[in-house]
Amino acid sequence: MPRRGLTLPARWLLLGICLLLSLLILTYLLECAPPPDHSSSMPGVGGEPYGKDYYQVLLQEQEERYLTRATNLKRQIAQLKQELQEMSEKLKLLQEKKTSDLRGHLGTKDQEPNDILEYLHSQIDKAELSTGVKLPSEYAVVPFESFTATRVFQLEMGLTRHPEEKSVRKDRRDELTEVIEAGLEVINNPDEDDDEHDENGAILPRDAYHENDFIEGLYRTEKDKGTQYDLFYKKENSDKYRHVTLFRPFGPLMKVRNAAIDTANIIINIVVPLSGRTEAFARFMQNFREVCIEQDKRVHLTVVYFGQESLTEVKTILETVSSETNFFNYTIVPLDEEFARGHGLDIAVRSWIKGNVLMFFCDVDVYFTADFLNTCRLNASPNKKVFFPVVFSLYNPAIVYGNADLAPPIEHQLIHKKDTGFWRDFGFGMTCHYREDFLSIGGFDLDVKGWGVEDVHLYRKFLHSELIVVRTPVAGLFHLWHEKLCADELTPDQYRMCMQSKAMNEASHAHLGMLVFREEIESHLLRKQASQTINKPAV
Repeated sequence: MPRRGLTLPARWLLLGICLLLSLLILTYLLECAPPPDHSSSMPGVGGEPYGKDYYQVLLQEQEERYLTRATNLKRQIAQLKQELQEMSEKLKLLQEKKTSDLRGHLGTKDQEPNDILEYLHSQIDKAELSTGVKLPSEYAVVPFESFTATRVFQLEMGLTRHPEEKSVRKDRRDELTEVIEAGLEVINNPDEDDDEHDENGAILPRDAYHENDFIEGLYRTEKDKGTQYDLFYKKENSDKYRHVTLFRPFGPLMKVRNAAIDTANIIINIVVPLSGRTEAFARFMQNFREVCIEQDKRVHLTVVYFGQESLTEVKTILETVSSETNFFNYTIVPLDEEFARGHGLDIAVRSWIKGNVLMFFCDVDVYFTADFLNTCRLNASPNKKVFFPVVFSLYNPAIVYGNADLAPPIEHQLIHKKDTGFWRDFGFGMTCHYREDFLSIGGFDLDVKGWGVEDVHLYRKFLHSELIVVRTPVAGLFHLWHEKLCADELTPDQYRMCMQSKAMNEASHAHLGMLVFREEIESHLLRKQASQTINKPAV
């Protein structure tokens, strides 16, 4: 908006007019003042004083001079008034042009906001908050970063940043603290539209939320719109969450949504495609037992097994867990055919007949926590959102800890450090979505066989739909290291992706460098030891 008052050019113009008027008045005084009296009488011929006629002529001349000067002054004043008017019109046009330019900069081709507040609301309307935006490819996605009250899980690491920022730097800490407090303000002081009512229409009382009720949050910044924050709060020993969405459209925070989410009755159907690898499945079931059966208790397990080899052993593992825990919410789907991950997951989805269930596509080498299951529930919404978490992939423990025998138990390996693992941002196999949303986009490309590619195709289908795709690293989801074999039957693209995954999965940049230069390091050590032996004085 233009500034009030006179601008700098107008101030200089008024100052110039004042100086000009002062000069004119000074000139008038100098020219119109009576001449000084040098003697008591005006000398005439023979030293006698002038007569009456002389003074009349003198007065007439002075009057004519005054009239001429007054006429000149009036003409100059009229010119100044005209110039001042022209300058005022130019100044008005300049101010109107600046206002127009400001509105043109803040507005869009379709709409020019009348003020800043309208512009900020237009930024919210353009952001991907309520409906998805069709994107051309997976490279167009702006991923979220997740955070808690003390940590930030960041996807873009480079060689200097860490996958988990524990000691959050001050500027980011101040930003997230402001956001968390703003979310609490929205919850504890709701608008009338946010009030909850009982069956009779009476307003239900609300519990006051505090900072320690904040569970987790997501945020991302779109360069042409602003920063979006999704915040989740929960009281201890409760299944009800408060979900607050805030948006900073390159200006002050503005409330977008304040909604309650009850996760108590949201069942997750965890689908695991499998072929062989019974030891890995037994390890998976141990994690499943501790997290899903003993803690969460709101899951169903679907195992799609390919082939006949080891099928009996897999069934035995399931039956043992079932009998020991009284857990019967599982299904095994045997397929006597070659392993195809997309085909198996597709069959699992279509075989479910108990409504629009939330499904988590998982792998046997994935380790997850109870917190992740709630994150899955919070970030997937039927007909609205799908969730593609970024898994933290652990490196080969034999390299990380120097020897496989020296590696600690798996539970102690689950830490986010540069030397222990990385965010698998090129993997899209883990996903949380509702059954009907999966079917609405056509599901997997069933022509894909073997490993890889099928998850990328599914990801692209969701991106091309009107569903919101939430992509963010998640603290409670790990991919455990295992030796990867790339079969000769794979297509060239699949084989290349498999080898890329294998290389990325072995060790960090620093550890791989140490392996490459190990001979040089050992040679240097031997030379130093030999040098010390030679220089050692004889006893």
